[in-house]
This record gives sequence, C-alpha cells and structure tokens, in this order.
Amino acid sequence: MAKEISIDLGTANTLAYMKGKGIIMREPSVVAVDVRTDAVVEVGSKAKDMIGRTPGTIVAVSPLKDGVIADFEITATMLKHFIRQAAKLGRFNRADIIVCIPSGVTEVERQAVEEASIKAGARHVQLIAEPMAAAMGAGLPVSEPVGSMVLDIGGGTSEVAVISLDDIVAYESVRVAGNKFDEAIIQYIKKKYDLLIGEQTAEEVKIQIGSAYPTEDTANAALQIKGRSLVDGLAKNVTITAEEVREALSDSLQIIVEAVRATLEKTPPELSADIIDHGITITGGGALLRGIARLLHQETGMPVRTAENPLDCVVNGAGMQLEKTLHTGRKAVKAPPQKAAE
Repeated sequence: MAKEISIDLGTANTLAYMKGKGIIMREPSVVAVDVRTDAVVEVGSKAKDMIGRTPGTIVAVSPLKDGVIADFEITATMLKHFIRQAAKLGRFNRADIIVCIPSGVTEVERQAVEEASIKAGARHVQLIAEPMAAAMGAGLPVSEPVGSMVLDIGGGTSEVAVISLDDIVAYESVRVAGNKFDEAIIQYIKKKYDLLIGEQTAEEVKIQIGSAYPTEDTANAALQIKGRSLVDGLAKNVTITAEEVREALSDSLQIIVEAVRATLEKTPPELSADIIDHGITITGGGALLRGIARLLHQETGMPVRTAENPLDCVVNGAGMQLEKTLHTGRKAVKAPPQKAAE
C-alpha cells in the first residue's frame, strides 16, 4: 500500500505531512554538491550549515528560486531524499503525494514539479495552489459561500488570494518574500557601510530586529554584525538599528502591499464585504515579521490577523486535502488560469 504524504516544497524550507501523523519533516531546501563529480554531498539542514563555509569544490545551492524549480536534477534528488526520509520508503513501495505550488506558476513550471516528484519516487502526484492550502491550514471557511482572503509570505513568493466555495476567485502572486528581504538587508548594509555580509547573517538580522512597522520591542533595538569590509578586505563589525532594517525592507514590503491592493480591486463586491467583516489572514514565514499586520491594516484599512502557527499552514492545509482527494477521487484544487511569468 502506498503511503500518503503532502509536501510544502518551499524556496527556503520543505515540510512534509503524513496522514495520521501530522508534520513529520521540516528541512531547509538546500543541497550541497561536489562540483567536480556533480555528486550530492548533503541535503537539508546539514547542507545549509555549509553555506559560505565550503571549499571551492563544494557548493551549497537552493534548487528552487522564487517558488519554482531552478535546477531540475538537484530538485529531484532533494525531493527523493526528503520523500524517503519522511515516508521511510523501501525499494518496492512508493508514495501518493500532494505538492503545494505558487498560484502564479506557468504550465512548464507545473510540469517540472510533477516530473521531479515522479522521479523522486512518487506513485501519484497532485498539485494544490499554495494560497488555497494556506487558507485551509489557517482554518478559514474555504468551502462556504463566504469570501476569505489570505496572504501567504514564503521564502520565494508572496501569494494573495480571495477564496470562496473551494475556488480561488481573485489572486496575485509576486516573487518577493523572505529571501528578497534578506537580499535587501545585504544590499543596504553593503551600500551604507561598505560591508559585505552573508545570507545567514542577513536572515539573523531580519529575525532579531526586523520589522515592517515601528513596534515597542524594536523601538531602540540594535544588533552588532560581522562581515568583510569592501574598503580594505578585513573583517569588520558594525551596529545596525531596527529603523535601518525597516528602511531596507520598505521597497519589498511595498510590492507585497500593492499585490494585496490589486487582489482587493479584482474581488467582487459581495466578497469584498465579507473581507471587510472577516479581514485578511497572513500565513508563511513572513507573517512572523514584526508589525506586518499593522502595516497592512494601515495601507488597506482592512482588519488583519496572523494565523496560528503560520509556518505550518500550507503543509497542514495540503494534509487536509489528502482526505478529500486521495479517497474520494476528487481532483486537488489547482492554481487558477496561468499568467505569463513576469
């Protein structure tokens, strides 16, 4: 009998959910590769620990970029490792899986996910749009004739959708999310302090003192960071404040705000009234950024709340979809008609 699992294949992290067990795996979407032989050295957390610390012969890479597959072979290898780790598959049994994908992917990108999953050991593959899974995992009434609005800020994409009667009515997908936040911090420090820092340092800055809107706990917050001076090439320390980090993130956050506004403009009036009553729910790792709910409330005038356990909403929603699709024969809820990738 095939095992049944759902996978949130994210740019930053991959999570797996097994029916009857809940979330069984949570790993960074990183692979360490030996460039001389193209052999995979490590996958997941061990590979992430190697970023910026490997010799020239070993490169730690993220095979997904902006929520979609950038390197097919490495993604398939990574998926194979994660599926076997999660489902504990033997040589002769395979898994039925549901994979979450961004709502704005092209047909080619959709097929790449399906093919990589089959190559990784899946028997049957079904796809579900990330905002639909996020809304389900956040406990929104997606099956009712009521408008529910969700903003899922992941590592590579931010997905905004209005959902009613198990269908996506209006949506926007922008390839600006957690990773772009990190890049913005790196570029800001490079420009202002002539200091080069790595991705892990930028992520630590974001987690420690990052905010989208002034908050009490970041009012006077500051953090000392280490990097390499671009002036003399030597190691150097600088202290960066929460206000500076907020300035660094402002452009990226504005793109997400505009996506929310664009989705609201495309929403039918009756569903807009529901959203005014019930508000916007934020999920994904970006929901943990301090003050983001307050920023969205100020920019849209809508009530905004952060989902409980926002990091797990997508994979939990996909897990709920397992019950609907793999036993009743219903198709997984897919993304709406495709837009050309911008």
